[in-house]
Amino acid sequence: MSRTISDTGKKNKSYQNMFNLRTIFLTLLVLALIAACARVPVTDRPRLHLVPSDALLTMSQEQYSQFLAQHELSDDEGKVQMVQEVGHNIAGAVEVYMREQGMEDEIEHFDWQFSLVEDDAVNAFAMPGGNIVFFTGILPIAEDENGVAVIMGHEIAHVIANHGNERMSQALLTQLGGVALAVALRERPAATQQMFMAAYGAGAQVGVLLPYSRLHESEADHLGLIFMAMAGYDPREAPRFWERMAAQKDAPQPPEFLSTHPADERRIRDLEARLPEAMEYYQE
Repeated sequence: MSRTISDTGKKNKSYQNMFNLRTIFLTLLVLALIAACARVPVTDRPRLHLVPSDALLTMSQEQYSQFLAQHELSDDEGKVQMVQEVGHNIAGAVEVYMREQGMEDEIEHFDWQFSLVEDDAVNAFAMPGGNIVFFTGILPIAEDENGVAVIMGHEIAHVIANHGNERMSQALLTQLGGVALAVALRERPAATQQMFMAAYGAGAQVGVLLPYSRLHESEADHLGLIFMAMAGYDPREAPRFWERMAAQKDAPQPPEFLSTHPADERRIRDLEARLPEAMEYYQE
């Protein structure tokens, strides 16, 4: 009899565990569906947004400061000025657009910062709240301020579309069992910080997110084309810039900036197809 009771207890415990897991899964699913009510500007795509913005902004500033402390800032005044001027011009145009669309609450806590670090890597990345980093290695491919505007528009698009929050939300769901960001930071700080840097293109890529990030990259291309045009930069430069980027693949080490991006031919074709839309916003 005792054996039967014990077996029954084990079964009940197993059923309880299954019920708890199912409850957690359904709760996360409901949260995801609720969060998906948020929309990406311009494209109007539903987006996953599970991480509180204030927590993400705090983490962003900490990681941004840490990154800059570990890297040498460029002392080339001309290049630094160009990156910052293009950044502020595009950010300013986007803020006007967001206010016109009644979405000013999404950018009210933004503090745009544009840094140029001395590094041969062909790369750039953006963090929540407007922290954007360019590597000097990407400037020769940009060639001029229009080329910088292509990259800058793309990075600002990531910020405006909250792509990082979406990737962090997905990572928390798939890799850390759906725990809250605060819990993840407390119990697995190193893994969470690495996940954060990867989500924003500043560290090693998280494999499970790569297929999804291609959607983000294509969307950032689309928004970036519109944003640079809003600021008075010629969007027709975008396909030319990516042609130059594609040529870098012949180098021994392909640019980091290409690691999660769509195929070159497809990207250039898509950008060319969207030029008529972007030209409606462009005034020389």
